[in-house]
Amino acid sequence: MSTFGRQCLSDWPLDPEIVYLNHGTVGVTPRRVLAAQQALRDEIERSPSRFMLRELSGVGFLPSGGAPRIRAAANEVAAFLGARGDDMVFVDNATSGVNAILRSLDLSAGDEILITDLVYGAVGNAADYVAGRHGAAVRRVELPCPITDPGQVVEAVGAALTPRTKIVIIDHITSESALILPVAAIADRCRAKGVAVLVDGAHAPGAIPLDIPSLGVDWYVGNLHKWCWSPRSCAILWVDPNRQATVKPLSISWGYGEGFVHEFDWNGTRDPTAALAAPEGIAAMREIGLDAIRRHNHALAWEGARFLCDRWGVRLVTPESMIGTMATLPLPEDMGSTRDESVALRAALLYEDRIEVQMHAWRGRLWTRISGQVYNDMRDVERLAEAVEARRAIEKR
Repeated sequence: MSTFGRQCLSDWPLDPEIVYLNHGTVGVTPRRVLAAQQALRDEIERSPSRFMLRELSGVGFLPSGGAPRIRAAANEVAAFLGARGDDMVFVDNATSGVNAILRSLDLSAGDEILITDLVYGAVGNAADYVAGRHGAAVRRVELPCPITDPGQVVEAVGAALTPRTKIVIIDHITSESALILPVAAIADRCRAKGVAVLVDGAHAPGAIPLDIPSLGVDWYVGNLHKWCWSPRSCAILWVDPNRQATVKPLSISWGYGEGFVHEFDWNGTRDPTAALAAPEGIAAMREIGLDAIRRHNHALAWEGARFLCDRWGVRLVTPESMIGTMATLPLPEDMGSTRDESVALRAALLYEDRIEVQMHAWRGRLWTRISGQVYNDMRDVERLAEAVEARRAIEKR
C-alpha cells in the first residue's frame, strides 16, 4: 500500500461496496496478515502435537535453540509497546484481560473500584460482578461534559479518590466518546494516594505512540486486532513486575504455579495463530510508515468530524489533542434521542445506504463515532453526511 484512501481497499478483505467508517469496533485485518496467519495454521496442522506441545509455549517445551513461539511473538509486540516481553502476555481481548486482573484482586467488604461514566460497558459489568462477590462497591465518576481540557479528567478522578478506593480503572482512549485520556497524570494522582491503576487501552496500541512502562500504571490491557492490524481475537496484558505474582488467567491450566508468563501462555488447547501473526501486522505498519499512518488516520478523524459538524450544524468542542484515530460528534437534535433510535439509524445506514458507522444514544441525543483508517478518505465522510441528511429530510416530511 503506497497511498492512502479507498484506492488501497484491495489490500483489505472489506466489501468495496460498503463505506466502512467503523474500524474501531472490531478492526479489520490486512490480507497480508491473514495470509501469514493461514500459513501458521497450515504449519500447525502438519504436526499439531509438535507445534502445540513442544514449540508453542514454555510449558512442556523441549528446547530447540530458540524461545517458545508464543514468547518470540510476545517479545516483538512488547518491544513495539516499549515493554519487556517477560512483563506481557497475550489474551483474547481487552475485556478478558480486565477480567483476569479484577478476578485476581484481593478485595474486602467496603472496598471500592472506581470507574468513570465513560467506561466501556463490558468493563463496567465486570467491575460490578467482581465487587458484588466480595461485598465491595463500584463508584462511577461523572466526568465533565463537555471535556475541553485533559486536566478536567485528572481533577475529577483525583477528587473521587477515598481511603476505600483500591483500584481505578481508566480508559486510555474511551470507546463511544473516542477521547484520549491523560492516564499518566491520573496514575500520578492515584499513586500519591496509594491506589492501583488498571488502564483499559483497547483502542490505543497502534493508534497512538505507546510506551507502557512510562505511564506509571499497575496493569495495562490493549487490543491488537483494532489498530495494530493483527487478526482477531488478539490483545495484550502488561503487568508491573511487582504485581505479577498475584495475577492469574481466567483458565487455570498446566502452567499453574510456574509464574505469570507460563500461566498465561498455556491455558489449554486453543488457536494461537492470531497472537503469532501479530508481529506481521506491526511489520506491515512499519513498512508503510507508522507516523504516516497515524497522521492520515488522525487527520481524517479530526477533519472529518469538523466537516460533519459544519454540514449538520452541530458543535465539536473536543480539543484536537484528545482525538486520535476516532472522533465522536452529535447528530442534529431532531434525529432522535434513544438507544432504539440509534440502533434503527445505524441499521438503515448499513443495509440501505451501505455505510457502516458507530451510533449510540447518550445524554438525550444521538451521537456518531467515525474511525479513520488507511483505506478511508474524505469521500467516505461525505457519503455519511449525505446519507444522514437524506434520512433527516425524510423524517421531516
